[in-house]
Amino acid sequence: MGTAVTATPAGKDPTVPLWRAAVLLRVLTLLFAAGVTLVYLDEYARPWLALATVGAMAAWTVVIAVRYLRPSGPVLGFTVLDLAVCCALMCTSRLVLTPVQLSVAQAPLVTTVWVTGVVAAGAVCAGPAVGAGFGAVVAAFNYGVRGYVDTDLTRDLVLLVGVGFVLGLAASSSRRSAERLAAALRAEAATAERDRLARSIHDGVLQVLARVRQQGGELRGEAAELARLAGEQEIALRALVSTGHVSTQDGTADLAGRLKLLASGRTEVSVPATAVRLPAAVAGELESVVREALTNVAKHAGPDARAWVLLEDLGDEVVVSVRDDGVGIVPSRIEEAEREGRMGIARSMRGRVTELGGTIELETAPGVGVEWELRVPRDGTPR
Repeated sequence: MGTAVTATPAGKDPTVPLWRAAVLLRVLTLLFAAGVTLVYLDEYARPWLALATVGAMAAWTVVIAVRYLRPSGPVLGFTVLDLAVCCALMCTSRLVLTPVQLSVAQAPLVTTVWVTGVVAAGAVCAGPAVGAGFGAVVAAFNYGVRGYVDTDLTRDLVLLVGVGFVLGLAASSSRRSAERLAAALRAEAATAERDRLARSIHDGVLQVLARVRQQGGELRGEAAELARLAGEQEIALRALVSTGHVSTQDGTADLAGRLKLLASGRTEVSVPATAVRLPAAVAGELESVVREALTNVAKHAGPDARAWVLLEDLGDEVVVSVRDDGVGIVPSRIEEAEREGRMGIARSMRGRVTELGGTIELETAPGVGVEWELRVPRDGTPR
């Protein structure tokens, strides 16, 4: 449920407050462990080893404080080392405590609750699964050092695993919330910039293109052709500045936004009012297929042919239809083109859709135009 992460500089990682809390927990539990050791010092089998263990715990607390409060690079490897050190220090209790103290739990281990800090560190670092795993390892060493199993030790197991899991969930949720906030801020900044550019373009370029289209449309010859081209560019530019984001940081893209950019004087594009999010690779492949179909319209459908693109979002799949009112295709012509080595339809269109796990259908006849229908699963992935 959790994955290892790479720490970022303080102030950027949303889990920095949790790291600080984990270090503070280690310091407080160290003071508690030192106090318990002083209370039981005269009863230990090896008092000097108990003091040495506390000294090692203090030194290691300083080390982890420096590492966790100033994280740089991967932290998971260090937390595993932290776990190993804590478990090793727990094992010294077998030499410090007398057999009676170990067997009937008259005295706590030298480390006492200090080892719970490593469970918190693992949870903050890599999420609930790792946090629960660290808690289980610490509990297992607790069983091993004591040499028996009872209700109290099992209660410690439940608490350690539960605390690791809950803290891991909190850390993971914090990271996801920070990522969503960052994405929203980026989107807001991009929208503001796009609106600023749209105003600038509308006040300049679009007005010039519109005037060329209007004035040139009253003339003939090359002037009329230039007016037609200016009109197509005006439509395309208006679609560009009015279209929202076509891609996001999470690996998805808005197919509707991409297809709207294909609109021109001879092509009308109809898409849902809301974004149609697909994996970016899938959206890119579908856009390429539609472009290929529109290219065929421009080349083969006739000088006056118009094209229509329709996008439908059916939930588990998307359907894209590309239709024109051109001269149409003789069905046998497609097979003939494949034999001649012209693979535009066979490879560029059918091949792309097939690799996405979808289907492509063609309806055509001489004089009635061409209609392509593409059906692709929403989670399709190119091979």
